Amino acid sequence: MAKSYASAVVAATAERVWQVVRDFNGLPGWHPAIASSVIEDNRPSAEVGCVRYLTMRDGGSVRERLTVLDDLDKSYTYEMLEGPFPVRGYLATVRVFAITETDQAFVEWYAHYDAEGADEPDLDKTFSAGVFATGLTGLSRSMNG
Repeated sequence: MAKSYASAVVAATAERVWQVVRDFNGLPGWHPAIASSVIEDNRPSAEVGCVRYLTMRDGGSVRERLTVLDDLDKSYTYEMLEGPFPVRGYLATVRVFAITETDQAFVEWYAHYDAEGADEPDLDKTFSAGVFATGLTGLSRSMNG
């Protein structure tokens, strides 16, 4: 099983960052690669089990199901149901931590998955840099710009 990981310090309080990040349908508001997001069946975006359909700016699409939403720990976990990546068992988590010394947030985004015959280092680079780090940079910019 492979793991991809990225993290960033965001110059905003953990509570403020969490209010943005926790919206499972809000990715287009801060991730530069995501053009749109729709929650299927008109379910609330904070309802565990809801499915989002993401359309990427390059025309690709991904379907993901929210499996855990934890306001106390400021984290959520989701699974990829469909997408362009050759993976199985993809489970990702986004977490927000308070940096109490500076009143900023530390955000991590990571996934575990099985690479189905694909080159694991290439997949790791795609997820770590192309998806997670790009998203965290966008989040930081959206919180401060």
